[in-house]
Amino acid sequence: MGLKNKRRIAIFGAGICDDEIYQLAYKVGRLLAPKAIVYTGGLGGVMEAASKGAFEAGGLTVGILPGNRAQDANPYVLVPIITSMGEARNMILVKTAEVAIAISGSYGTLSEIALALKAWKPVIGLKTWPNIEGVTYVDTPEEAVAQAFEALKVTKEQI
Repeated sequence: MGLKNKRRIAIFGAGICDDEIYQLAYKVGRLLAPKAIVYTGGLGGVMEAASKGAFEAGGLTVGILPGNRAQDANPYVLVPIITSMGEARNMILVKTAEVAIAISGSYGTLSEIALALKAWKPVIGLKTWPNIEGVTYVDTPEEAVAQAFEALKVTKEQI
């Protein structure tokens, strides 16, 4: 499958997380790798875990970095995008993705969820901010990936 045929899926999540959340994000990245380009904020925690899962499964990983140094990206980011925009880089991540999966997270994740919903992008939530209208909540990495691809089918049909 060529790159132009792969879907663009963002993973939102905190730069620091516990092992349970790390493993969930890792599995999501690994499951996405065959059919999607995995976009993250490029740093640690959930972003690193999703990138690592995708990278180890042979996928393409892109990190939209807040700073101005490619070397700040986690070691599993194959394509670092330098923005020098701080948290404003969240908008680039949202606009690039076709759908997003939010895993756990803090206020940065909440802002990404809000930006995605405002941009009419589907958001799948896995152990993330609860009770947000418009987020499709799931319980497992497998459900998260399945719902992301289901949302992409609906989105394509609406165009």
